Amino acid sequence: DTCWNERNKQYFGFLSELENVIKSRRVNADSEESYVASLFEKGINKIAQKVGEEAVETIIEAKDDNDDLFLNESADLLFHYLILLQAKGFSLKDIAKVLESRHK
Repeated sequence: DTCWNERNKQYFGFLSELENVIKSRRVNADSEESYVASLFEKGINKIAQKVGEEAVETIIEAKDDNDDLFLNESADLLFHYLILLQAKGFSLKDIAKVLESRHK
């Protein structure tokens, strides 16, 4: 808490900024011009499918020796996972809370 009895917001650097961009595009963007908006329009099944596809691609690249491909697929996986979290009504802070509770 702050000295004004306000709650401190958790900040995850650029990932928090990316969450805000995803939220903005979900709410404000045209699905014909925004990939993020188009995924939300297609629904949870399509979003979950994309997470699965990116997870498989990340696993495949993890077994090879091309670090650039592995990192790019990892970024795609995290990006689509952030979209899935929002589609389910959650954010990184919810995941952090679960992980922190497991650490105790």
